[in-house]
Amino acid sequence: MDHLITKSIFCTLLTIALLSFTKLLLSHLSVPFPINLLALTFPLLPAIIHLYNSISNHPTDLPPGPRRFPIFGNWLQVGNDLNHRLLASMSNTYGPIFLLKLGSKNLAVVSDPELANQVLHTQGVEFGSRPRNVVFDIFTGNGQDMVFTIYGDHWRKMRRIMTLPFFTNKVVHHYRDMWEQEMDLVVHDLKNNETVRETGIVIRKRLQLMLYNIMYRMMFDAKFESENDPLFIEATRFNSERSKLAQSFEYNYGDFIPFLRPFLRGYLNKCRDLQHRRLTFFNNYYVQKRREIMAANGQKHSISCAIDHIIDAQMKGEINPKEFRPERFLEEESSTEAVAGGKVDFRYLPFGEGRRSCPGIILALPILGLVIAKLVSNFEMLSPAGLEGINVSEKGGQFSLHIANHSTVVFKPI
Repeated sequence: MDHLITKSIFCTLLTIALLSFTKLLLSHLSVPFPINLLALTFPLLPAIIHLYNSISNHPTDLPPGPRRFPIFGNWLQVGNDLNHRLLASMSNTYGPIFLLKLGSKNLAVVSDPELANQVLHTQGVEFGSRPRNVVFDIFTGNGQDMVFTIYGDHWRKMRRIMTLPFFTNKVVHHYRDMWEQEMDLVVHDLKNNETVRETGIVIRKRLQLMLYNIMYRMMFDAKFESENDPLFIEATRFNSERSKLAQSFEYNYGDFIPFLRPFLRGYLNKCRDLQHRRLTFFNNYYVQKRREIMAANGQKHSISCAIDHIIDAQMKGEINPKEFRPERFLEEESSTEAVAGGKVDFRYLPFGEGRRSCPGIILALPILGLVIAKLVSNFEMLSPAGLEGINVSEKGGQFSLHIANHSTVVFKPI
């Protein structure tokens, strides 16, 4: 009897806390708080108590984890920012595999190399799909891209389409001279800028221009003239807006607690508007231009960039949203080289592993190695006068970490 009274008091307090939280949330979103909600909620207390009793008394074989609260789960305890430091500290308490409940979502955390091997490799099919969320459904056409689509035929089709023009050793060898050309321009600009030698520079923007030119030359056979190029400014602004909307923690409650999703209407409309403007930008300035060039050249056209490959596949009927022809995978298999190979160290997985690993590893590693080699062989990189070191502290995001503050670095030619 005492146990039931204790739970009744707990559920009553929880209900009051939930109402207070809802009122605060609605006031933040400029939505009036429905007072009648109080009258509707308190009669439901017996049902809430019964549900809580049923859940708490139901034996399970789930991994250990912190105590969960009804409706919110562990969300109020861990917050939105599930960064690696927080998860590592929790693994010291709950073990190499533990469970977090974020609203209606279960999140199993694995922090052991052998268990990671089991999840990502041995049982890769079972764990091959990724959870979708309301914002990325907008940016990916309801999870139809290669990153968020469900593991299966469509994912294999998307991976094959993207592998041929981007992620093979043949592509790396073909574009290496172009990569080095863009990197040499960075070195040239730094050497000819006196300010860089004296007070330093935040090099992020210049490296960003280099990477955009590398990718746009690979994708569209086009490049930007400088950091002040209007198209470069527009392209970076679109990507910045998309990153902020996608990696924001402002919409998590709509994924974790579905009945709060209607309050996201304004946020999701922002995402839809951005996606429309972004696709219009790419189509007007790049895709349509490549179509016109290919049409003008006719049969004499030589495939020179990734979008040419994709447009050519569309013209041949190989890419048709209304038709799936799996036999073409076997036709293309013989000309496709492995994306990555060798033994994997499951203690260090910057690009993931298994079926859903990042195929961009074959581009990222050589580009990263080359640009670092170019900089360290041409410059001595120092902190500006008066500073003892460079601040490399990070800030969290939904899917990746970012440098909190981009530091100024002095580049002295060697």
